[in-house]
This record gives sequence, C-alpha cells and structure tokens, in this order.
Amino acid sequence: MKVEADPNLIVYFDGRYMPMRDAHVGILTHALHYGTGVFEGIRAHWDETLQELYLLRCDEHYERWKQNCRILRIDVPHTPEELTAITVEILRRNAFRTNVYIRPLAYKSAERVGVSTDDQDAFAIAAMPFGEYLPADKGVHAGVSSWRRIQDNAIPPRGKICGAYVNSAMASADARMSGYDEAILLNENGHVAEGATCNIFMVRKGKLITPPITENILEGITRDCMMRLAAWELNLETVERPIDRSELYLCDELFFTGTAVAVTPIVRVDHRPVGNGTIGAITRRLQQLYVEATRGHLEVYSHWLTPVTQAQMEERLDLAMHAV
Repeated sequence: MKVEADPNLIVYFDGRYMPMRDAHVGILTHALHYGTGVFEGIRAHWDETLQELYLLRCDEHYERWKQNCRILRIDVPHTPEELTAITVEILRRNAFRTNVYIRPLAYKSAERVGVSTDDQDAFAIAAMPFGEYLPADKGVHAGVSSWRRIQDNAIPPRGKICGAYVNSAMASADARMSGYDEAILLNENGHVAEGATCNIFMVRKGKLITPPITENILEGITRDCMMRLAAWELNLETVERPIDRSELYLCDELFFTGTAVAVTPIVRVDHRPVGNGTIGAITRRLQQLYVEATRGHLEVYSHWLTPVTQAQMEERLDLAMHAV
C-alpha cells in the first residue's frame, strides 16, 4: 500500500501546527543527504460502534523514539506525554474518523555539505488516513530476500534510522518485482531476522516462536502486543530463539506483525504453502484479539489506548498548548 497524503492535512512542524503544504526542508538538509534521521510509526484505530479514535500505546512509541534518537545524538525537547498530547491535537484538528497512521520524524537539520553531525536538530509529526498495508484478510506470499539484514555494528536495525531503510526498500522492491507481497530478510548468520518493515512469528508444534531482539530486528511494540495477547488470552508463551530459513517451509503457521501491517498471515513462502496454505487458527485468533484490543472492546487492554475524541482529554490538550 502506498499513501499520498493530502497537502491540506494539519501537521506539527517547526514548533507549530500548519498545513502539510507549508512544511518544507531545504535541499541541503543533512538528513536528506546522509539518512541522519529517526522515525517512528504509530497507529490510531477508529471504532464505528464506539465512535472513538484510539491511539495505540502512544507514550511507549514516543519513549522508544526518543531512546532511538540517542543513537544519532538527536534531541527531541518534549516528554513522551507531551508528544502524545501534540499527536492528539493533530488528530483532532484533522477530524479523522478512520484508521490513521502517525509518522514522527526527528532529523539532523543543518543545511550544508559534510557528513559529520552537529547539534542542529528538528522534528515533525504528520498523520494520515491509512488502511491495510498488506492484504491481511487472505494472507500473503512472502519471499526470502537475497539482501541480508544490516547488523547492529553497522546501522542498528532496532533504531528505525532513516538511512537503514534503504536495506528494507531494496528487499521489498525486489520481492514485489519477483511477484511476492513482501520480503523476509535473513541476518548475516543466515537466521531469519524479520520482514522488510515488520517482525515475524511462526507456530511450530504448538509453540509460538519469534527471533530474539539480538538477531538484528526491530524491538517491535506490536510484537510485544502479540506476546502479551498470546500469553494472557491463549495461555501460549512465546519462545524467542533463532529461526532457520528451512523452518519457514516446515512450520504450521507464519505471520508478520507491525504498526503498519498489524497481524498479517503468511500463507506461502518461496512458492511453498505454509501449513495447509490457509490462515492458521492461532494466527486468526491473534488477529481477532488485536482488533478487539485496539478498538476498545477489551477492557483489560484499555491502558494501551489513548482516546482522541472524548472530552476528558483536557489535560493532554493543555500539554499540547504548552508545547507550542
């Protein structure tokens, strides 16, 4: 799925709320040339029944973003709570009544030539309507990429560093040109790392298995949601261990997780069916649980959610106003 945002959407840029059409950076901006930025991805889900838009684990996303910014020595001068408040205000000003994707971006903003960094930093937050990134209803056909996942001692994959996503872009583009829906990348040890933009889980012999965070993967928040839902709702503990490529061909179920992809079943890998070639029972149940939890239908997970349209958000609005 490719999304071209409406230039009239309100974004947060240069410390102000403004239409996207007025938010610009110079062509010599350091991050544009050298990839010295860190982004985040956050979802807000619209529930038609409750007439509410819910941000999912927003403070935690911003906490991760600020931690990742430390890798590049980028300073974001707001707390996670203040950033959530700004995000709520962006969503309200745009009056969204649909699922939304939020893209915070912090970057080295000096306009000059020269690869070394300095202390000139900036950040922006944009939000846009966003449907399914991959066809989760029928499952996808994934292909193992010839491109290997970058290593922590090169560009840390856990950091969501802009320049690192050339690795993902090349793998994803090759996969699509080869007829696949998405790529699966191996790390330099030959173990399964993740999808081009998402984590991966498999079900094998009744166990839920995913690569550990030391396998050059993103420390995914949706990944964490899956592990919690599996444990609390299905009494199924997740085993974190290296996964061999050939296990992708032998497992019973396989699925991607991520902010953009949510829970996307993989029904074929490298032209081989996963299990019986249909969406598995555990994957289907985790899909359902994720939808219910992220739309406010399961009270036990209400602490994951920030409602956008309810009147009791005055405190967060106050924080947003003070952040301007």
